[in-house]
Amino acid sequence: MKKVFVTIGFAIIIAGALVFYNKLYYPSLPIETISKREVLEKLNTSDQPIVFLSKENGQEWYIVHTPNTSESDEIIKEMVSQSGWTLTDKDGSGLFFEKQGEKLIVTTQKWTSEYVLVDIPADWKE
Repeated sequence: MKKVFVTIGFAIIIAGALVFYNKLYYPSLPIETISKREVLEKLNTSDQPIVFLSKENGQEWYIVHTPNTSESDEIIKEMVSQSGWTLTDKDGSGLFFEKQGEKLIVTTQKWTSEYVLVDIPADWKE
C-alpha cells in the first residue's frame, strides 16, 4: 500500500513539474508558431517595453508587459509612430493609424492580467 502512495505522489510531482515548465497554467495563445514558455523567455530576456514574438499569416505579434491598458497603448503608439504612422483613433482594442492616406489597424488583447498581445499587419514598416 505504501508503494502505491509513493508512486501516486511521484506521478503528481512529475505532472506538476511539467505543467510549471511548459507554462500550461497560462491561457492559450492565438499564435501557433511559438509556445507560452518561449513567449515568457523572450519577454524576460528583453529590456524593451514591447517584444517581437512571431510573424504568422501576414501578421506580426508583439507582447507588452503591463497591467495598465493605457500604458500599453502608449508603448504601441510610440513604436508605430517611429515608422511615420499617426494615431487617428482608438476604439475598443483597436488603434487606428494613418500615413500618407494609408490606414493601419493595430489590435490588442489581454493575455493575462499582466500581459497584452499586439497584432499588427506585417507590412506596417514599409
